[in-house]
Amino acid sequence: MEMTEVTGVSLKRGSVAVEDNDRVAPAEEAKRQKILDHCLTKSQSELEHVSPPSGVNVPEPPEAVSAREGTKNSDVQLEEEEEEEEDGLSEEGEEEEEAESFADMMKHGLTELDVGITKFVSSHQGFSGILKERYSDFVVHEIGKDGRISHLDDLSVPVDEEDPTEDVFTVLTAEEKQRLEELQLFKNKETSVAIEVIEDTKEKRTIIHQAIKSLFPGLETKTEDREGKKYIVAYHAAGKKALANPRKHSWPKSRGSYCHFVLYKENKDTMDAINVLSKYLRVKPNIFSYMGTKDKRAITVQEIAVLKITAQRLAHLNKCLMNFKLGNFSYQKNPLKLGELQGNHFTVVLRNITGTDEQVQQAMNSLKEIGFINYYGMQRFGTTAVPTYQVGRAILQNSWTEVMDLILKPRSGAEKGYLVKCREEWAKTKDPAAALRKLPVKRCVEGQLLRGLSKYGMKNIVSAFGIIPRNNRLMYIHSYQSYVWNNMVSKRIEEYGLRPVPGDLVLKGATATYVDEEDVNNYSIHDVVMPLPGFDVIYPKHKISEAYREMLTADNLDIDNMRHKIRDYSLSGAYRKIIIRPQNVSWEVVAYDDPKIPLFNTDVDNLEGKPPPVFASEGKYRALKMDFSLPPSTYATMAIREVLKMDTSIKNQTQLNTTWLR
Repeated sequence: MEMTEVTGVSLKRGSVAVEDNDRVAPAEEAKRQKILDHCLTKSQSELEHVSPPSGVNVPEPPEAVSAREGTKNSDVQLEEEEEEEEDGLSEEGEEEEEAESFADMMKHGLTELDVGITKFVSSHQGFSGILKERYSDFVVHEIGKDGRISHLDDLSVPVDEEDPTEDVFTVLTAEEKQRLEELQLFKNKETSVAIEVIEDTKEKRTIIHQAIKSLFPGLETKTEDREGKKYIVAYHAAGKKALANPRKHSWPKSRGSYCHFVLYKENKDTMDAINVLSKYLRVKPNIFSYMGTKDKRAITVQEIAVLKITAQRLAHLNKCLMNFKLGNFSYQKNPLKLGELQGNHFTVVLRNITGTDEQVQQAMNSLKEIGFINYYGMQRFGTTAVPTYQVGRAILQNSWTEVMDLILKPRSGAEKGYLVKCREEWAKTKDPAAALRKLPVKRCVEGQLLRGLSKYGMKNIVSAFGIIPRNNRLMYIHSYQSYVWNNMVSKRIEEYGLRPVPGDLVLKGATATYVDEEDVNNYSIHDVVMPLPGFDVIYPKHKISEAYREMLTADNLDIDNMRHKIRDYSLSGAYRKIIIRPQNVSWEVVAYDDPKIPLFNTDVDNLEGKPPPVFASEGKYRALKMDFSLPPSTYATMAIREVLKMDTSIKNQTQLNTTWLR
């Protein structure tokens, strides 16, 4: 086995996108919060995955990093204001502006070299290819805790005598639904809504009762006589908490409380998808649970669970929603938990490849037999001129003025106009209220921090920063850990190559132990782990231990004291394998003429009975179709990087070609 340095590889088009295999969040409640506004994604954190044209996302903290449940510094009034706040921007407008500005912004972005990604494990010659030219070229199927790959292959609804008839979806007029929704969401001063029963029969009244209760959780109904006419009166059953806690008495005791289903989605990230579902169902997003989040710029298939919503109601959404399909319904006793999955299976098409059949064979055999360096991918570190790891470092240094400045100061590269004005106002006045007024929406990181500064004052930046959801705050310090880990694993491979050496670390169960001289031959490079820095890890007993110390010392951090004055920011650390060997690897090279045709069938194609594509023996273009499975918290783009031998940073791609996907 050989390892090689990064070398420049010419690409025909810079269309490489990045994604991670599953972000396992440390705080479930924070993870399921309502999706943040668009400016969060283009700002410092890149957290909620409203992707640039390539689908760049920042993953959540490493699965092995322990973190305490719950959130702090929550502000009820703030949450209520955010509930009522309009987004102010359409998704279409967002995408148009991205197309104009993203390439310019990326001129100031990061390269792989900036975040320690410098080595390859294989010796084959690299070649070019286009990744995610179409989002349908990147398909992700979740692998559940039982090892089963999730597929959408059954749209039928479980038969349940307790379910109301299909009439509940049509018995109410659009105007009645609008009034009921406003009542449900407390959007007007009405305390009840009365619906006249035309063609009064007991059956008709029953259907109206069922329709209101099933379509508008939190509302109760009663029948009233008014001037000789029958009315169904809807009213609130339990105040604002009713939305988050569906009525218990309306759910059959014999049925599991959670409806599990497979969600097929196109070009939507998981959080965005759940918010769409919750809006259509008129429920809070936090009644949904899942095992991991999936990317926007891809077709993804994963399992979702929802509390006390019938399969019948969920299946009805298939008639209403574009780019979604729900199926494989079942009722279960328990929700899903973040991190319970075994990983994801990827089907990826690299279009217009330049490699010979021999090069492709060498590259894919190496991926199958050796694997790839388990680097944290580029999306881990943000896409703007201020990397997330810099903010994380400042937090760990307790340099709160620097944290504030890094998030709020003007920065190079294109940004949304309102963010530019906000930053300019901040630089000019240092007045949080004045800068906040420049933002049409307040739920981005900048808006949340400015609101915190307005509330707590400039002398209490810690509390102001605490207004940002805990999961988002922890993302910064986990980004710094990832930055250190990437740099250290590159040094480890440079120093010792792809073989275990005495002083390396391996895991026995969950405990890290040292490799001794006498047992070094009992291990392979696939057993070796390296620590993310923290107070509860040990470091290798060779040169790389000193490299960790030197790097943290240069950053004014004490490797022997990774506990922070604020408990949330104390790093316990974790261990991560340095080489990952994908499972279930297969590939084929296909010829095609039309760049717009799909090169394989999706689950929905199969459900609709579409025949698989037929390929000619020769064509204008060649594509590499590859399948492989990865464990959680690993990056498919790092596997693809190893195959193509190319820099996956968006900065590199935009320098090669600033024309993004059309």
